[in-house]
Amino acid sequence: MMLCGAAAAQSFPSRPITLVVPFAPGGIADLTARAVAQAMAGSLGQAVVVDNRPGAGSIVASQMVASAAPDGHTLLLVSNGHAVSAGLFKHLPFDVQRDFAPIGLLASFDLAAFVAANARFKTLAEVLAYGRANPGKLTLGTISVGSTQHLAAELFKSSAGIDALVVPYKGTPAVLQALRSGDVDVAFEILGPWLGQVQGGSLRALAVSSSQRFASLPEVPTVQQAGVASYDVASWNALAAPARTPAAVLARLNRAANEALQQGPVRSQLQALGVRVEGSSPEAMQALMGNEIRRWAAVIRKAGIEPQ
Repeated sequence: MMLCGAAAAQSFPSRPITLVVPFAPGGIADLTARAVAQAMAGSLGQAVVVDNRPGAGSIVASQMVASAAPDGHTLLLVSNGHAVSAGLFKHLPFDVQRDFAPIGLLASFDLAAFVAANARFKTLAEVLAYGRANPGKLTLGTISVGSTQHLAAELFKSSAGIDALVVPYKGTPAVLQALRSGDVDVAFEILGPWLGQVQGGSLRALAVSSSQRFASLPEVPTVQQAGVASYDVASWNALAAPARTPAAVLARLNRAANEALQQGPVRSQLQALGVRVEGSSPEAMQALMGNEIRRWAAVIRKAGIEPQ
């Protein structure tokens, strides 16, 4: 087996690599994948071709890669959505921990708590004070039930110990309209796509969701700094291959991915999207996935969301 793995690594890659992205072109995940894929191609000596397969909660794309030959030539862009799905669905056609071999973390990106420019709340502390003094009256807008944004709002409620109403909408434009019209008090959404509106003054970010401030908005505190000590949420993207891919091939891919993330143009491109460059070992990625699956399963249970 060791000789077979070594031989596979020496001849790898022998043809272009397909990176299956379970999201539509143009979003943060797609743009992250394309930036990293282009840089990896230079290191690997073969093209890394992005294949967008959106829809069905990433199930179709994931099943496609899980059933591909375990030779490193078909990869999957994995996200925190895969960890969430493990608790949202009773039966999936794959097991994200058993059927995939982690390559490494690529990047993470914050969510934020937003208010309209003319909102009565100027800080997250004011939101928390209102929520505690007025049980059931504070409204939090998000996209659909079970999304990272929705679960981030549910986790905010439970972590802060407040009784608030989480209002899910069909998509981000509807959340934005509800926020501007005053139908919801606060919105939880990915920071990157709304960054321009914050910098332009039409929205205000009260706090970012992860444990560190966002570099382009240094004046905006984290949710932890604003008064919810245990809160730490970030979306992320990573690379994985089918299970049983030789360890030497995984190591080659991991090295190429981490080298790509250190390239100045890649870092600049991702930072402009509101993305934080990460990088990791396969082992660290495996640990992150396990922790995320357990964390979001607990949030889903506490929110009373019935697995489908």
